[in-house]
Amino acid sequence: MNRWLLPEDIADVLPAEARKVESLRRAILDLYQSYGYELVAPPILEFLDSLLTGTGSDLNLQTFKLVDQLSGRTLGLRADITPQVARIDAHLLNRAGVTRLCYAGSVAHARTPVGSSAREELQLGAEIYGCATWEADLEAITLLLKTLSVAGLEKVYLDLSHAGILAGILDGQNLDKETIEALYGLLQSKDRPRLNKWAACLPAKVAEALLALTELNGPCADVLAQARKTLPKHAAIDKALADLERLVAATAKLSTHLELSIDLADLRGYQYHSGVMFAAYVDQLPQPIARGGRYDHVGQAFGRPRPATGFSLDLLTLANLSPLNARKMVISAPWIEDAELDRVIATLRIQGEVVIQIPVGATVDAAEYQCDRELVKQASTWEVKKK
Repeated sequence: MNRWLLPEDIADVLPAEARKVESLRRAILDLYQSYGYELVAPPILEFLDSLLTGTGSDLNLQTFKLVDQLSGRTLGLRADITPQVARIDAHLLNRAGVTRLCYAGSVAHARTPVGSSAREELQLGAEIYGCATWEADLEAITLLLKTLSVAGLEKVYLDLSHAGILAGILDGQNLDKETIEALYGLLQSKDRPRLNKWAACLPAKVAEALLALTELNGPCADVLAQARKTLPKHAAIDKALADLERLVAATAKLSTHLELSIDLADLRGYQYHSGVMFAAYVDQLPQPIARGGRYDHVGQAFGRPRPATGFSLDLLTLANLSPLNARKMVISAPWIEDAELDRVIATLRIQGEVVIQIPVGATVDAAEYQCDRELVKQASTWEVKKK
């Protein structure tokens, strides 16, 4: 047995990449702090019933489960941090006003997600609680775009959807949770023949509206206009379309590098969204680099209804796609006993320089560092010289 082998789709993060990930994490969390977001760090393990409260079956399937030897209860190794942060807002902070929280922590998936090559991610995200208006959704999108910009990814394609449209179409149908989750899969795959067969037991207008969703995707103005003609008149649907229209108009002003579209059948995620949903794409990746949206019902599941919106992404994927240079320029110094050399090195490090001591005649061999200067003794003083 090769003791150095890791489980399938689990990988080490090696020096240069790890430094890049950490640099981005610091820069992004500082960005969130500038907007007033407070950092939280939920535990990686929780009782399973708490971890899955208010979520769909797909999160349950992705969660590793084990038995707690102290209590005998089933624990879950988190596959998503968002429900944990909702629990913190609902029960530990218990604030009445708007609360902004952010986080960065590891999550694990029992199965490799579609389009991914890893079962472990470093999930980073930001959430806004206590604000039910569209301005909170716009702030979440704004912060997502700035996050990608920090990583050097300027060209972004943002795809919008709204969970309220499907809720309006199915209003009064009394479908159970498992049936609706099966419907999500059919809509996401845009499998019209199977969807048509699945909807055969529903009223004709409902079935027609569900089939129409699979074709309502593309440029925002065209989709909104077609949706108003095609979809049934319902208060929830009208509100959802109005929300999207207003958000599209405001989001379009955020960046000249942003391309907006709408896909009303895109209901991917962990099935806890209740309003506007969005997915961000970049050229280098076939699947979304980030997902977000409104999920007001998760707090309700914890016994304290709170409007909520936010987004999350995998920081490891973001770092891999980032064009920013991870290697840092450093100064080499001889590894000898010299009090004056030690003083000079200490001063340089206080000034923010990286100084690496090496044996005389050796070279710096480190993936995340590039040595472009060295400390050289000139007469009785040590000076930094270009190599």
